[in-house]
Amino acid sequence: MPVRKRFGQHFLHDPAVIRRILDSIAPLREDRVVEIGPGRGALTWPLLQMLDALQVIEIDRDLAAGLRTDSRGGGKLQVHVQDALRMDFTALRGTGAPLRIVGNLPYNISTPLMFHLLEHRAAIADMHFMLQKEVVDRIVAEPGGKDYGRLGVMLAVHAQATRLFDVGRGSFKPAPKVTSSVLRLRPAIEPRFEGLKALGAEGDAALKRVVAAAFSQRRKTLRNSLLELLDSTEIEACGIDPQLRPEVLAPAQFVQLAARYLRSSRSAAAPCR
Repeated sequence: MPVRKRFGQHFLHDPAVIRRILDSIAPLREDRVVEIGPGRGALTWPLLQMLDALQVIEIDRDLAAGLRTDSRGGGKLQVHVQDALRMDFTALRGTGAPLRIVGNLPYNISTPLMFHLLEHRAAIADMHFMLQKEVVDRIVAEPGGKDYGRLGVMLAVHAQATRLFDVGRGSFKPAPKVTSSVLRLRPAIEPRFEGLKALGAEGDAALKRVVAAAFSQRRKTLRNSLLELLDSTEIEACGIDPQLRPEVLAPAQFVQLAARYLRSSRSAAAPCR
């Protein structure tokens, strides 16, 4: 079956890596697992042996047809032929136990897909993904490092991220041009920082705007990059030096700035909390 380049397909084939992923997921037989991008089933079939049932989401109709007709499914495999970016994971969960999401994600959709999944975080227990190593570097980076930025801050607000291990190029066919890493994300149903929780539905939008502005030109100080959102006095009111660059701020400090921005847009006299 040919590789569809438009889908960013790189098929995992290394048995040792597959076993290590399964050990990391450590599924219970009754777990409600959803695999995104099963491809030719390298992870699907050994995973299905450990479960009572498995759901997979595959955008490639030819691959989906192959999975559906494979005798190894044994009536326990449900195939959704759909773009995972359009899947309603809350509806997929229904009234059952939270979902466990796994997958070797195409590099071209990995970041938007993670944010899409976090919009459905109340329906998800955890996620285990194979991603481009450079993306995982950015997700788990600490403040002050060269990889720390917008992606890491935004994910940290709603999930705990852990790099599990790296995977070499030779573990895939065709071999990608980059090294991969396996990442675990544990979503938090409520925001991990109280300041954002108190802001309600508008909080996420305010945080996105502040973080995007701060990192749009990361070598600028906060005073300059946030000029259209907050002045120096408002930044200082949050206990943050406006002369700092964004890469040294912790996620909780960005939440403070977002809270100040949102309150300032409502009332210039509102205190920073």
